[in-house]
Amino acid sequence: MTLPIGSDALDVLCPMHLQIDGFGTIIHVGPTLKKMVHQEQLVGRPLLEVFEVKRPRNLTSSAELYAAARQKLTLKINAPPQTTFKGILVPTGNSNGDMVLNISFGISILDGVRDYALTNADFAVTDLAIEMLFLVEAKSAVMEASRRLNARLQGAKRQAEEQAFTDTLTGLQNRRGLEADLELAITANTPFAVMQIDLDYFKTVNDTLGHAAGDHVLIRVAEIMRAETRAEDTVSRVGGDEFTIVLTDVWDEETLRRAGRRIIRELEVPIPFEGTDCRISASIGTVWIQPGGPSSGIKPTMSDLLADADVALYASKNAGRATHTLYEPGLRTAANAVAPPSSEATSEV
Repeated sequence: MTLPIGSDALDVLCPMHLQIDGFGTIIHVGPTLKKMVHQEQLVGRPLLEVFEVKRPRNLTSSAELYAAARQKLTLKINAPPQTTFKGILVPTGNSNGDMVLNISFGISILDGVRDYALTNADFAVTDLAIEMLFLVEAKSAVMEASRRLNARLQGAKRQAEEQAFTDTLTGLQNRRGLEADLELAITANTPFAVMQIDLDYFKTVNDTLGHAAGDHVLIRVAEIMRAETRAEDTVSRVGGDEFTIVLTDVWDEETLRRAGRRIIRELEVPIPFEGTDCRISASIGTVWIQPGGPSSGIKPTMSDLLADADVALYASKNAGRATHTLYEPGLRTAANAVAPPSSEATSEV
């Protein structure tokens, strides 16, 4: 068996080629194709045993294979990962009837490079596939850099938004966060409540023990309010010692009363600070919005809600503090609700 002259040149110009003799047997394999099949021996094997010809169809013999010379072929290698190639079969013109089959990945070159761990050294230097690979790699690098930058920008944006809506001392929402929650609650058209809370005796803690003690108390108050509300409720710090809770899906008054009792009870537990007990309490005013109620056709405004909750809060203050008052229109009488409510149904300690 004599190899055609020029095999070394073909290895350089067409590293993914192989040569077959007149019987359709492989007699030489190009270096890249040899690398792709690793240690599998191709020389001496029939071409139609190594490859399945997909197009043109029904090529099952060497005679049919030779008849397809100079036609565009689609072949699938039978060895894993069973890659599909494009190819063309050309006679060498020698007396033995040898032919050269040159193959390429076609549009699947990226998969081929990945599957077979190929580099630019595995392609002919004139192969435009190399240029395409460089362009793809450059585009991929640019897209990855863009993706990372976009992720950082999105993260920074989310962090900035969170900071804009967060009280830095307690980690609760601030007034901006409260306003966003109230807008959602108003448009949801389900029962909800707004609970205004003012700490009793907090000024005394600040004046006697200093601002460090006051900050310590506020952080503890935030922890208590989180613990005594549901996951779907939101707690906001809207002033120095002023807090607002938005409670969603409130279907009965007793839910509000229980929440108020728990918060007042827990806030009256002394808060230790550097060997001293800080004693505070809370006055609470709550407005409850019921979309199915008598005034259900009128959507409340945010300012009206907060104003009504403030009216109930000041009623609690004037009732002796450590008190929870539910808003009712009658509280706006008697010098703008400076007197405690007359009905036990709207106030409790």
